[in-house]
Amino acid sequence: MTGGMICGDPSIIGEVVGDVPGKLKGCGINDAVKVRAVSGVVLSQGAVVECETAKALKTWLDTGVKPAFSGVGGGISKLRVAAHYSCRTRNHKKGAKISEHGKGRAIDISGFTTKDGNEYSVLSDYGKGKAGKAIRHSHKAACGPFGTTLGPKSDGYHEDHLHMDTARYRSGTYCR
Repeated sequence: MTGGMICGDPSIIGEVVGDVPGKLKGCGINDAVKVRAVSGVVLSQGAVVECETAKALKTWLDTGVKPAFSGVGGGISKLRVAAHYSCRTRNHKKGAKISEHGKGRAIDISGFTTKDGNEYSVLSDYGKGKAGKAIRHSHKAACGPFGTTLGPKSDGYHEDHLHMDTARYRSGTYCR
């Protein structure tokens, strides 16, 4: 694993990317980082995000995912990252607002790997058996550390992954 401590936290491993300009108005990240591992859990690909999002990911892993997977396959070892920074509109719809992905404030997780090597996907395993219940619990636990949490049955766009972003709204968190 390459990289060192970032975002002022020794449990967040990766590298500083710096400013990422956007192709569309409203996209881009100031002071971006590429996260490779958090709290000992490896990401399947480096996720380019801002530090606030990296820290929310750490909180979610420590308080939600690790406890949920504590009795499954020896615990969690890896997250399958489906998406991170991408300068685009919400749900790729023309004319829509810029996605939180386009601001470095979002990460999508589509799968979980346990220490015994078993892989579980949001699409196939959500809510089914012990691992599926751990995924469902992880989904619910993202509400709070993240401002928006979307997953299966939320809106038809998130059946195969958990979308989590650090957008904040006056009305509080938005979790579906």
